[in-house]
Amino acid sequence: MSADLTISRRALLVGLAAAAVTASAFPSVAEVLPKMTVAKDPNCGCCGAWIEHVRKAGFPVEVIESAEVSRLKVRLGVPQALASCHTAEIGGYVIEGHVPADAIKRLLAEKPQAKGLAVPGMPVGSPGMEVGGVEDDTYDVVLFGPAGQTTFSRYRGTQQS
Repeated sequence: MSADLTISRRALLVGLAAAAVTASAFPSVAEVLPKMTVAKDPNCGCCGAWIEHVRKAGFPVEVIESAEVSRLKVRLGVPQALASCHTAEIGGYVIEGHVPADAIKRLLAEKPQAKGLAVPGMPVGSPGMEVGGVEDDTYDVVLFGPAGQTTFSRYRGTQQS
């Protein structure tokens, strides 16, 4: 009878070890991210590269191609000075331009009172704007809303600085 108990213990330990390895390989239910809807001009290539960046970070993405993205920006309250080439909506926030995925995750976790995040223009090295052989720009991710604008984070390329 003790042999059965020993095998049972071993099986339990092996099973627990396998479960720990499996759990670390897959995201937990708490890490499931909300769907992002991205509006982009059908002729813009860098938008597609940014979409791949956020998909690789775990965001499910729906893409809407439209030549009228400017109208969406106005409707969503994106300040003209913060405008870029594509506009996304996620979790009640607006994401304008080449915002790094980890900044979006932080926004969703912290839930600040704001309209959204923006990376104005198209900084070299920002997600989707990588250019081989060219030094990455340092740029701000701007939190914007009724209370104004403030720097949410600063990046050099895709790395927070």
